[in-house]
Formats: sequence, C-alpha cells, structure tokens
Amino acid sequence: MKKTRFNLALFVLAIVLLSSCGGLNKMRNDATDVRYSVTPEVLEAHAGEVDVTIRGTYPDRYFNRRAIVEVTPVLVYEGGETALSSITLQGENVRDNHQVINRSGGSFNYNDKVPFSEDMRVSELEIRVNARMRNNEVDFDPLKVADGVIATSTLVVNDPKPVKVGDNFKRIIPETKESAIFYVINRADVRQSELRSDRMNEFREFLANAAEDERIDLKSVGINAYASPDGPIDFNERLSNQRKETSDRVLTSELRSVNVEKNDNFYNARALGEDWEGFRALMEESDISDKELILRVLSMYSDPEVREREIKNISAAYTQIADRILPQLRRSVMQINVEMIGYSDDELRQIYSSDYTQLNLEEILYTATLYPDLNRKLEIYTRASQQFPRCFRAFNSIGAVQVELGNIAAAKQAFQSAQRIADNDVVKNNLGAIALMEGNMEQAEELLSSVATPTNETNYNLGIIAIKKGEYAKASGHFGNMAEVNNALVKMLQKNDDDALRILNNIEQPDAMVYYLRAIIGARKQDNTMAFDNLRTAVSRDASLKEDAKTNIEFGRYFQDATFTSIVN
Repeated sequence: MKKTRFNLALFVLAIVLLSSCGGLNKMRNDATDVRYSVTPEVLEAHAGEVDVTIRGTYPDRYFNRRAIVEVTPVLVYEGGETALSSITLQGENVRDNHQVINRSGGSFNYNDKVPFSEDMRVSELEIRVNARMRNNEVDFDPLKVADGVIATSTLVVNDPKPVKVGDNFKRIIPETKESAIFYVINRADVRQSELRSDRMNEFREFLANAAEDERIDLKSVGINAYASPDGPIDFNERLSNQRKETSDRVLTSELRSVNVEKNDNFYNARALGEDWEGFRALMEESDISDKELILRVLSMYSDPEVREREIKNISAAYTQIADRILPQLRRSVMQINVEMIGYSDDELRQIYSSDYTQLNLEEILYTATLYPDLNRKLEIYTRASQQFPRCFRAFNSIGAVQVELGNIAAAKQAFQSAQRIADNDVVKNNLGAIALMEGNMEQAEELLSSVATPTNETNYNLGIIAIKKGEYAKASGHFGNMAEVNNALVKMLQKNDDDALRILNNIEQPDAMVYYLRAIIGARKQDNTMAFDNLRTAVSRDASLKEDAKTNIEFGRYFQDATFTSIVN
C-alpha cells in the first residue's frame, strides 16, 4: 500500500515538472509570435550615446501564467557586444513585483541608453530572453530586431573660432586745426596780442607743416566770423562781416607766408552774425546761476531780439553772462582741414624689415596683415606685443595665429596673456574656444555663455557644443544662416536634408566634409550619382573618410555595391 502511494506521488510530480518545462518550451517555440517595435528602426548615436526604445507585444494565450521572463536587448558587433539593462515580466499567477503580462496578451515599453563606441557603427540589436518557472529555466534563441548604429552626429567638426581684433590703421586720416581771433565788444580790429597768442603760433606751425610735408594734403581753409548776441541784430550782422574781413586779411597773409595761394576751391570765409548756438553750448557747460531758466528762454522764443530782452531781464545772471560768456562769442574762427597720408603697403614692409620700432602700434598690427605666411604674421605680432606690452590685441592676434598653426597650448598661453590685460568678451570667447579644442566642454560652455555680446564666432562655438550635447534645435538657433558644415550637419540630424544641401551648396570653399555630407544626403535620397560623385571627391581630398564610409550605416545599402567598394577601397 505504501509503495502504491509513493509511486502516485512521483507520477504527480513528474506531470507537474513536464507541464512546467513544456510551458517554457512552448513559449520559446512560439517566440516569433512576439512583436518588437524599435524606435528608431535603425539605431542612432546622439550626444555620445545610443538610445534604445522598444515596445514588445505578446499575443493571446502566449504568456504562461506562472512564467517569469527576463528580456535583455544586446548590441552585437564584430569582436564584441554590449548588453543593455534587462526588463523582467511575469505571468498573472506569479507573486512578485514585476510587470504582469496576462494570459490574454499584453505589452511592455522599454527605454535605455548605452555609451556609443566606434565598434557599434556596424551592429545589430538582438533580443535575448531567459524564461523560468519554478526550478526550470530556458534560454530562447536570440532575435534580431534592429540594425545600428547611425553615427552621423559624430561628424561634427570641432573647429571653434577665435575672435580676431584687427588694427585701426587708416592710411588717410583727416585732421583739423582751429584758432580763434577774439575781439573787443563792438570792435572788428585785430589786436597785436591776438596775433602773438600761443594758439595763433600753434596754428602757424600747423599750417607751415601742412604746406611743407608731402604726407599732409591741405584740403580746405576757412573762416567763420561771429558777433555775440547782445545789441541790435543789424549792427551785429555788420560787425560779424567786418570781423570776417579783418580775419581774412590775417589768414591770407599767413597762407602767403608759406607759399599757399588762396583760391575758391579750398578757401571759404563766412560772416554768421549772432552766435546763439555757441551761446547755448557755453551756457550748458557753465555753472552760472539760473542757467536752466535762461536755456528755457532760448527754447521758448524764436525771435532773437525777444530772446535777448528776456535774458537781460534776468539781471542777476546777465552780469555773469556779460563777463564770462559773451566775450568768448566775439570771434572769428580760422580752420585748416588736412589729410594725413600714411605709409603705403610697400613702405610699411620696407620699414618693418629695416627697423620695425619706427612703426606705431596700428602700423605694425596692420603690417602683419600684409603677409600671408602664418609664421611671418606670428613674428610680427610677437614683436608688437614686445614693443607694446599693454596692447591686448597683439597677444590676442598671437593666439589666433597659433590656433591656425594648430599650436593649441601656445594659443592658450597667448589668450591668457591678453586676458591679464583686458578680460573682455573677445578673450572669453577665445579661451572658450581653446577649452572646446581641449575637450573640456563644460568649461568651454561656461566661458562662452559669459560673453555679454555674442559675436558670430561665439554663436558658432556654442552651436558646436549644442550638437555634441544632442541639442539640435538649440544648435540650429546658434548657427542661424551660417554657411558652415556644422550648420548643414545639424539640419541633417533634424532630418531636414534639403536645407542642409542648400547650406552645403553656399559654402564658398568646400572641403572634404562638404562633399562627404552631400554623399550622405545622396544616399538618403537614393540618388546613386549624387552619392558616388560626392563620395569620390570627399575621399580624394581626405583619404581617412574611406574608413568612415566603410562602416557608415548611412551607406549601408551600398556596402555590397561594386562602385561603392571601388571608391572606399
């Protein structure tokens, strides 16, 4: 009797075990009935990561009520694999805390990301499933659900731009010299003291230099004669005309003394009557009591006689006006206008070669622009920094040239020297550009974001950072309409290939990357001619792009194409 009961127990246990194992095997055998939807269909790398979104859907009567299923997405590539995090699901009779999939069917949503590596460029995403029930465990056959990884975002060109601050050299510089002859009230005769004054002596010296120096071009000479706004208008009109005539004789004599003939082409003498505008200007600058009241009177009345009468009625102030303001308005102003002619380009090069210390700051900074050779520019800017050690522009220019030469450490040192002189927006941008070149994106963003008035260079540099962070809309905003490779790239990353192509076609001096991006757009449009012609040009200019193209899934449709392989091999 005991033996019979023992055999019955064994039989029941066997039935249970076979039932469990059979349930898992059935799930494994029917695994192809499970539907997996992956977004995007071909995986992509953004901001240095591969984001995987999966929706799994189980059909009716598939999921065993007692089963626990662990689903693990795995990126498989040549030489290795990378597993993402797992999601665990359970049947409706399992007492655990996993997501429940009912016997009648159900679904799960999954999202995870892994750091991108170059090995993943040609890879497959597969689903690996481990199912268990009680003490039984079954591994399903791996199931491919997606291809990957499109790594177009890694094509961002890390070429941040420094802001260059040039010279203020002007070959022709206008210059004006003025001198005034002051008169006694109601008089027009020129006093000897006026002719011997320091201002008149300076005026004579300037005129003599203008007449003798071949680098000074005498453009015009003129006289403006005035009367102070006190007394009858008609009298003042005659008085200013008389002052014009007496000062004209003085200036004519001075021109004759330096052998300059007076002629209508460059000489003009005018009698301008009462100088109310001069009166207003002097009043605004003065500390005379009631000046605000007087200025209001000037603005209230257009009739000069009414203005004069009303101002005189302010008796306390008028005494000060008579003593301190009106004498400065009884004058003839003589003016010489010249153009200072600077050195020609050839002269600057010659002076630099013989004795560069004879050049002033603007001249030596400009001279650097006359040489296309970067090492020559660097030499000139270095000498400028030694001769003018407080000029941040010289050090900034050194840094900009070092960037072009690829000497990043030397460029950084030069920009830091510029910063010690002037910690301004230019230097912040340039040190931010250096930080970006060094791979210190956090420091670069901090420096570039601190620029109070961003330049095109600053916006471009911030656009590069935004691409690297996967913030494509932000990058597009920074780039605006710039005809730059990175601007085209961000349009491509936003799936806007037509705008990207327009930008690429507007780049005046296209490099290899311009043609490479055109080739990718051609592949996307399934335009074989466009893809192959541009790819051929790209690799001819930069052979390293061959290796990129071989594993670039953008060209996946061509991997077995004879034309493609002939280009990249």
